[in-house]
Amino acid sequence: MSKFMRQSKYRHVFGQALKRDQCFDGIRVTKIGWESTYCSVNPKYVAVIVEAAGGGAFLVLNINKPGRIDMNAPKVAGHTQAVLDIAWSPFNDDIIASSSEDCHVKIWEIPEGGLVTNLEEPVADLFGHERKVGIVTWHPTAENVLLSGGFDNRVIVWDVGEEEPLVEVNLADVILSASWSYDGSRFVTSTKDKKFRVIDARKGEVIQEGDGHKGSKPSQVHYLKNGQIFSTGFSRMSERQYALWSDEDLSKPLTMEEIDNSNGVMFPFYDADSSMVYLCGKGDSIIRFYEITDEAPYVHYLSLFQSNTPQRGIGWMPKRGLNVNNNEIARFFKLHNNGLCEIIPFTVPRKSELFQDDLYPDTRGDTPAMSAQEWFSGMNKEPEMISLKEGFKSKTKEKFQSHRKSNVKDRVQSKRFSSTTSANSQGDAKPAAAPPAAAAPALPPATKSALPEGFEPKEVLDELRKLRETVKKQDRIIQDMESRLTALEVQEEVLEEGDENEDGEHV
Repeated sequence: MSKFMRQSKYRHVFGQALKRDQCFDGIRVTKIGWESTYCSVNPKYVAVIVEAAGGGAFLVLNINKPGRIDMNAPKVAGHTQAVLDIAWSPFNDDIIASSSEDCHVKIWEIPEGGLVTNLEEPVADLFGHERKVGIVTWHPTAENVLLSGGFDNRVIVWDVGEEEPLVEVNLADVILSASWSYDGSRFVTSTKDKKFRVIDARKGEVIQEGDGHKGSKPSQVHYLKNGQIFSTGFSRMSERQYALWSDEDLSKPLTMEEIDNSNGVMFPFYDADSSMVYLCGKGDSIIRFYEITDEAPYVHYLSLFQSNTPQRGIGWMPKRGLNVNNNEIARFFKLHNNGLCEIIPFTVPRKSELFQDDLYPDTRGDTPAMSAQEWFSGMNKEPEMISLKEGFKSKTKEKFQSHRKSNVKDRVQSKRFSSTTSANSQGDAKPAAAPPAAAAPALPPATKSALPEGFEPKEVLDELRKLRETVKKQDRIIQDMESRLTALEVQEEVLEEGDENEDGEHV
């Protein structure tokens, strides 16, 4: 048999769903049409995007307190429109990012022990997109670096601590998925124009570009540890496919295989320690898993887990949250249409009760390898690794702090003044417009008793936020007008110079 069947220690991996009373029940999973997993998991909490009246919200549930969820359970409810994506920080299990149809990316800090009341005030509010934001994903090695992708065809890399964009990349179409490379020096995107692009994360330059899957339905991409890119998508005949690509050449895949004719988008979950990829399709009742090697045909089918009910969304536990005593190598949180969040551990059967070193090589820890400033200055580091032999113990984390260099109003006025000066420096010189007289300087530090009667800090912050949004839109309009003016000037010069025909006559 060894001559015909490829040997693998993961060939006999099997999944076994927990009983209903050990899972979460009664969750009103969102009905938004955006292709997202709707769920994000870490060793402390499971977060699920839910239906909410008058805005967007998501639940944050204690991983150790399964059971039926009360209809009025507290939520994270600070977005004014539907939440589209959520992602836990890899370095702090209390920090989660969310993106929404309201064009905002917000960072939340969950109180120790979980929510007891609705959480409506984020610790950071990142506004830079002009249309809804469908993707958020954290940098794998640098602290407080976050990538967001929006329907304005832009990818923004943020310094979350400073609440400022580090890099902005304009692409040709809506971003469907994005994934960081292993050390975070690059990221790959799939877009609605069926293109894959590998982008230098600090310069914002496209390094490689190529045609992805030919079908019209969304493709998903995931960077692997060895620099290759794994993708899922559809053929022209709407057959589901997976493919493997080199990030140095996207002109053709290293391998591409058809899976079936179902119509649900497939989400890949990659385990860098075991080189395994799990494929979970929306509307499927199947989770397939494969092993990736360095030799052709590269992607090897192992087995599948099948149940009787389709999945509406899916979450995946980081390796440091698994039970190594039971040889658990993966754990999924499957969202059902009936409100159940089913927990499915995947294990490798072994007779020995000793720690299995071959199943658990050193894995990513929860300590960042560098700061956002070090990464942006050009430093590259691989993730900080930890051993799971004694089980994972999280280190005490400091409270998240936003290190704004100035208050919001000062930054908005500064940007407005600088963009006006920049616009007037193009073409004929005109005096730069001064900041509006109506915009008063920031209030000096004062005690609460010194503030005017009826002063409401929340109302002022809302007004400042609206002002900032208006200024950013005006900046975009100015840039667009400048580019149009430049094009018209070039066209006018060409018309004035004219062309000469073959006889030398001026036309």
